[in-house]
Amino acid sequence: MLILRAENLVHTGVAHAFFGRKGGVSEGIYASLNCGPGSKDAPDAVQENRSRALGALCPDRAALVTLYQTHGAEAVTVNTPWETARSPKVDAMVTDRPGLALGILTADCAPVLLCDGKARVVGAAHAGWNGAQSGIIESVVVAMVGLGAKRGHINAAIGPCIGQSAYEVGPEFEAHFRAADPANVCFFIHAKRRGHWRFDLPAFIAGRLARAGVADVRTVPACTYTNEQDFFSYRRATHREEPDYGRELSVIMLAP
Repeated sequence: MLILRAENLVHTGVAHAFFGRKGGVSEGIYASLNCGPGSKDAPDAVQENRSRALGALCPDRAALVTLYQTHGAEAVTVNTPWETARSPKVDAMVTDRPGLALGILTADCAPVLLCDGKARVVGAAHAGWNGAQSGIIESVVVAMVGLGAKRGHINAAIGPCIGQSAYEVGPEFEAHFRAADPANVCFFIHAKRRGHWRFDLPAFIAGRLARAGVADVRTVPACTYTNEQDFFSYRRATHREEPDYGRELSVIMLAP
């Protein structure tokens, strides 16, 4: 099982993990640790994979909660676990309750895990370009503050996602970001194809976190698109015209 961790979330009183695609029971294009119930993988396999991941994170009693992610900008506060079929349609969540494992599902978008170890508050967000630009980062920080966290005490880690070398976009995409804020030009470099660009998603998210007042921001240096052995990738599956793709899981929790 591939588990990556961020240095600034270690020794903060929380458990966290960015899981890759290894160590599960799924087969074919979902091999092997596909944790996405929204995929067309066998439900029993997905459930077993989620159980294995949760067991690797915390062998003791814990409850995994994930979201019906919509690329939006809304965050919710979690007080009790819910059934997967009843997951709220939002892209971030926070809690101050021990034993609740906040899980984010990704396959090129960025999982963002956050904690204020002093206030004992954690958060998790799904941040693609749309959600990040729309305000998902700001929403999860505000929700954490609502539970007693202080911006200057929050540590955040951006997990494995598509890297700039693999994220080619058209001129309309770059123009959209430049129109929103001329300073966004720093997140683009020219691609080999004329008129195209390569977008730096993790750097853009890190910038939003810094602007939101987050004290310590780190990025796990792993590209989901180029590293097929370790990660699922929506864009890679699309380029290959595959019918579906798996999702990796990232989790943070206060120890029970």
